[in-house]
Amino acid sequence: MASWKLPSTVGRSVGILGAGVLGRRIGACWASAGYKVHICDLDASQTAGALEYIKHELWRYKPTVNPDKISVKAFQDLELTVEDSWLVIECVPEKLNLKQDVFAELEKVARKDAIFATNSSSYKSRELTGKVSPETARRMVNMHYIIPPGIRLVEIMTSGSTHEEIFPFLEKHLRSSGMLPLMVHRESTGFVVNRVWAAIKRECLMVLSEGIASPSELDAAWTEMFIKDGNPPCAMMDSVGLDTISLIEQHYIKERGIKDEGVIDYLQKYIDEGRLGAKCSKGGLHPPGHTTKTAGQEQTAYDNINAPSLYILDLGLANEPSEVYKKGRILVGSADGKSPLRTVVDRQPMPDGIALSPSAGKIFWTNMGVPNINDGSIMSSNLDGSNIQVIIPSGVVHTPKQLAVDTESGKLYFSDREGMRVFRCNPDGSGLETLIQTGDWKRGFQDKKLWCVGIAVAPREGKFYWTQKGQSKGSEGRILRASMNMPPGANASTRKDIECLFSGLPEPIDLEIDEEGRAMYWTDRGELPLGNSLNRVSLDEAGQYGNHQILARNLHEAIGLALDKKNRHIYATGLGGAVYRFNMDGGDRMKFYEDEGAFAGIALCDV
Repeated sequence: MASWKLPSTVGRSVGILGAGVLGRRIGACWASAGYKVHICDLDASQTAGALEYIKHELWRYKPTVNPDKISVKAFQDLELTVEDSWLVIECVPEKLNLKQDVFAELEKVARKDAIFATNSSSYKSRELTGKVSPETARRMVNMHYIIPPGIRLVEIMTSGSTHEEIFPFLEKHLRSSGMLPLMVHRESTGFVVNRVWAAIKRECLMVLSEGIASPSELDAAWTEMFIKDGNPPCAMMDSVGLDTISLIEQHYIKERGIKDEGVIDYLQKYIDEGRLGAKCSKGGLHPPGHTTKTAGQEQTAYDNINAPSLYILDLGLANEPSEVYKKGRILVGSADGKSPLRTVVDRQPMPDGIALSPSAGKIFWTNMGVPNINDGSIMSSNLDGSNIQVIIPSGVVHTPKQLAVDTESGKLYFSDREGMRVFRCNPDGSGLETLIQTGDWKRGFQDKKLWCVGIAVAPREGKFYWTQKGQSKGSEGRILRASMNMPPGANASTRKDIECLFSGLPEPIDLEIDEEGRAMYWTDRGELPLGNSLNRVSLDEAGQYGNHQILARNLHEAIGLALDKKNRHIYATGLGGAVYRFNMDGGDRMKFYEDEGAFAGIALCDV
C-alpha cells in the first residue's frame, strides 16, 4: 500500500457531520476563513437552520473573506457531503456505538487521504477506531471545540497512532480559521480543559445534590469569587444540556473508576422531569430563558446558544411617500439585538404578517398592498429569502394581515382586514377556503368593527381565533373563535359556531395561543391607558378564558407578537420602530433594534 500523504486543501471541502449547536458553529469558523464547508444532518430542518445561522451570524466570527463569497452547502447524504473533503469533523451525540458507526461509514465513502476528527468532549479518538482499519486510525484525531465564537480554543489530541505530520498541518489551518489550537501532549479523557472542568463540575453537582446550596446561590458565589464576568457552572451546564452532562459524567466514572457521590441520580431527576437545560421549555438547574440575554445584559460564551433568530417585517413607512408601497422588507436579527438586521427579502408592498415553517425551510408572509385597493397577496420563500413564490396572487385577497401556520395540518390561516374575511389554504396556496366573512368589501368596508386582523390557531382544541379591531382607538375591538371544521350546511357568512370571547377592547391586533400554557396573548394598539399594551388571559378547564391581565403598557403602536415557549419569552414589535422582549409574566422588559424600521409582524426561528 502506498504511503499516506497530507491532503491538499485546494478546491476541497471541510465536512461537518451534525448541524446542531456546535456543528454549525464549527462550520462558521471554517467558512469565515474562506474554506469550502459541507454540513450533513439527517434532519433537513437542522441543516436549513445551520445555513441560516452561518449567513446571519458570520459577522461574530470576524471573517477574513467577503461574507457574500463564502461557500457553505447542506446535505442529508453522507457520501455526497464528504466526496471531496480533506477534513471531516464528526459532531454527533455522545454515544460510543453511534460515533464508531459514523467513522466506519466514513472509511467507506471518504477519500483515502482525508483526515477524520471527532468533536467528542469525553471520548478519546482511540475509542472510536474500533470499527476502522489501523491505517484509517492513523488519520483520526480529537478536535474538540469549546463554544465558538465566544471561546476560540480547540484541543487536538492523537488517537494513539495518528500520523505526526497531521498535528502541525491542522494547527496551521486552525489558526487561519481564527482558532487557538491547543495540542494535547498525550491521550487524556477530557483533554485539558474538560479534565479540569470535570472536577469542578462534579463538586458543584455534589454541593447541589447534598442540598448545601441552590443553583442560583452557587453561581452567584462562583461569579463573585472567581470570574465576575465569566461562565458560572450551573448556567454553563444548562447551556450544554443536563442529559449531555450526565452521559459525560457516566463515561468519566466508568473510565476512571470514580465513585459516584449521587451526581448521576441528581441529574436523572431533572432528566426524568424533562428539565434538560436551556434547550427545553422546562429549563434545567435554572428556570427557562435564564441563558437567553439581550444586548443590554452581560453575556458569556454560553449564553444565547438556544436563543431563536428573529424574523421581522418592516412596512417601509420610513421611505419617500412614492416608495412606501414597494419598499417593505423581511429582516433577520438575533435574540440579543447585537446582530445587525439583515435584509433577506425586499421590495414588498406593505408586508404585515409572517410565519415560519422551519421543517419545510420556509417563510410565509402577507403583503397588504395599498389598503383601499383589492391588491393583497400571500408569499413564500426559503428561510434565506431565496426562491420567492406568490402563493395567493394579488386581487384574490384584499388586505391580508396576520398569518399563522397550523403545525399539525400544515395549513396557513390568515386574516383579511378590508376584505372582512378569514382564510385557510395549503402551503402552496391551493385549497383556498373562506372560513369567516363578516361583510362584502365590494359594498364598502368603512365599518371597522367588521375588519379581521389577528389570527391564531389551537390545533389540539380544534379552534382558530381572530381579532376584529373596530374604529381606531374606539374601544370596539373583539376577539372571537370558531371551529376549524365548518359546521355541516354552513358557510363563512352563516356559520353559528362563532363565539365572541372579549368585546369593548381598545384595538386588538395580533394574537398568539399557548396551548401548553393554557393562555392567549395579544397586542393592542388602542388608546391609553388600556391600549398600546401586551395582554394575556388564561384558559380554564371548562374551555373558557378569564383573568385578563395587562402584562405591559406604553408600547409604541404595538403590532407584532411571537412566543418563545422554550425560553419562556414574549417578543412584540411596534410601528414606532422597536422590538420588545418580556418574560411570560411581562417582567424583565427589554427593548432593542430601535429606529430601524416601522415593524409589523414578527416570527421566531429556532435554529
